[in-house]
Amino acid sequence: MCKKSCIFALDFMDKKTFYHIIEWSVAIAACAYLIWKLATYEDYAALWATLRAMTGSQWLAIVVCVALMPLNMTLEAWRWKTLVPMAWREAHRQVYYSKLAGLVTPWKLGEYPARALLQGEWKQTLSMGAVGSATMTLAIVIAGVVALAFSPAVLALLGDSYLYALVAVTLVLAIGLYFAPKALKQWAEINRHLLFQSLGQSLVRLSCWCVQLGLVLWALDPLTPSLIHSFIPSLFIYYLLVTITPNVPIAEVGVRGAWAIVVFGSVNAAMAGVLLWVINTLLPCLIWPFLRKSDKMFA
Repeated sequence: MCKKSCIFALDFMDKKTFYHIIEWSVAIAACAYLIWKLATYEDYAALWATLRAMTGSQWLAIVVCVALMPLNMTLEAWRWKTLVPMAWREAHRQVYYSKLAGLVTPWKLGEYPARALLQGEWKQTLSMGAVGSATMTLAIVIAGVVALAFSPAVLALLGDSYLYALVAVTLVLAIGLYFAPKALKQWAEINRHLLFQSLGQSLVRLSCWCVQLGLVLWALDPLTPSLIHSFIPSLFIYYLLVTITPNVPIAEVGVRGAWAIVVFGSVNAAMAGVLLWVINTLLPCLIWPFLRKSDKMFA
């Protein structure tokens, strides 16, 4: 009996050590990537010039945007906690850590495996992660398509081929979510109410992103009141474009900046995309170590 207990304890310690190695390897790789990205950024001169020219109200907009970052992460923790019931602190910890993993993997594919690593339930976590990713993408597509109806100029620029791609993506997501309860029932409990709840939560989080982006854009390039009516739909279109555009983390900032120029028609818009990336990606990565548990995390 004592021998079996010792073997079990050894296996547990080995498993825990292995998880710690993976956890910190991801964190170190993400930090190295961030340092490299900041060190190789070429437009610091233009950024500092823009920041020096900003007024007090423009700086206030940046401060509010930064203050909304924890709300943005809390909304994602809320979505995640709905899909996989857990304590609020644990949901926050998993969401912040997954930012690190998403940063160093193509198309942010590492986010949900990172949450599964901390959760310890791989099949359930990855199944619900697929559902969460699908509802978030569907929310972005729905809001973006509605916004395109109010932006004929952008619609004409994108062309019919992009619209066909949107229809195809929407159908794939809708069909996937329709069959998700039956297809994933072996690993997770999913019902129609949960899917619609996750979709609604995704729309709320998307709205938070748009408010943050609007604040940064206004801070860098204040709008005249007459442009507000076309500006708001453009925020949702921007997220549609950066979502339905193939990219990898190493090129993500460039993709976001390029689409920002196309949608908002300003060079400063590209800088706004970079600043928002720093606020919603860099800052959460820096905060994660403070949320990390000690050795109890796998107890």
